[in-house]
Amino acid sequence: MSGPKTTLSRAAVGLAFTAPLTLVAWGLWVGATSPEASGRVLRLAHSLNRDHPVHKGMEFMAADVDRRSDGQLQIEIYADGQLGPERDLIELIQIGSLAMTKVSTAPLENFSPLIKVFSLPYLFRDHEHFWQMANGPIGRELLDASVPYRLKGLTYFDAGARSFYISKKRNKVVRHPDDLDGLSIRVQRSRTAVRLVELLGAKPIPIPFGELYTALDTGTVDGAENNPPSLYTTRQYEVTAAYTLNEHTIVPDILIIGVETWNRLSPEEQGWLQASADAASVHQRKLWAEAEAEMLQIIEDSGVQVVRDVDRDAFRARTEPMYEDDEFARPEVRNLIRRIRAVGETRAGAEPEGEAS
Repeated sequence: MSGPKTTLSRAAVGLAFTAPLTLVAWGLWVGATSPEASGRVLRLAHSLNRDHPVHKGMEFMAADVDRRSDGQLQIEIYADGQLGPERDLIELIQIGSLAMTKVSTAPLENFSPLIKVFSLPYLFRDHEHFWQMANGPIGRELLDASVPYRLKGLTYFDAGARSFYISKKRNKVVRHPDDLDGLSIRVQRSRTAVRLVELLGAKPIPIPFGELYTALDTGTVDGAENNPPSLYTTRQYEVTAAYTLNEHTIVPDILIIGVETWNRLSPEEQGWLQASADAASVHQRKLWAEAEAEMLQIIEDSGVQVVRDVDRDAFRARTEPMYEDDEFARPEVRNLIRRIRAVGETRAGAEPEGEAS
């Protein structure tokens, strides 16, 4: 009860000073949805640029829902952080001033605690393990976990794996956790992201993603962590010396809609939207694989040292204490972790996929 109340209070204060200027500028005070001559329009905002494969996945969804509904349901996309960073967008959705957004799980965990399991390092054996989980009953449970906080997950978008990169200003190669000792690393505004970097001996610096290029260039931070498409599309690779493929977390993007907005849709409209979101997830996953390979090659060709000989076992061992932290030691969370790790396992006596206890 206290979580949503606190969030809404914080949103109200923020809106009183900043959101009206932004929303009026874009004519969005009419609400998250609006009836127009051609049908109902859902407004979707996010912080990525238009070249990003996740944005292209959302463009596919917009076209698909328009086709399925014969124009009766449409999605209007605001990219490039036009309406603010992810945390602000989540709060706008909670109060009904925006219909949908794409968020990384790190900021979402501040609103929906169970989502923080995605931030656990090396939770998934590989990408196949992640998608087996995401496309099964556990994946749906986690999409629905935010409903009590006025947020409904529709689908997952591939966001690859997050790895560390170090600025040209610092010019250091990371192969082992010891190489991060004492470095300042930009992290998302997430307790688990901060904890992970601290365990690796570095100093976590939570700053907005849009400010990271300048922070790397000026030496405000020594490095950061993210996936190849994000490193490329933001041009941060231009101020990066080395990119270490340690892949400490496989963190998806989640497409969310406000519960209030969802409930205002008719069952037919809900069906159109969910079907288009599911189709977009499949399409976007293909786009991601192509973009990741291409962009990583461009990054390497630009002169960035891409480090593949990484001691992942050392990274895994150094971050294992996170699993014993109080927030992950609660029985329901510990059981969720056990169920996730059991997905796809074929050893004798393994728990059937998705079975709760």
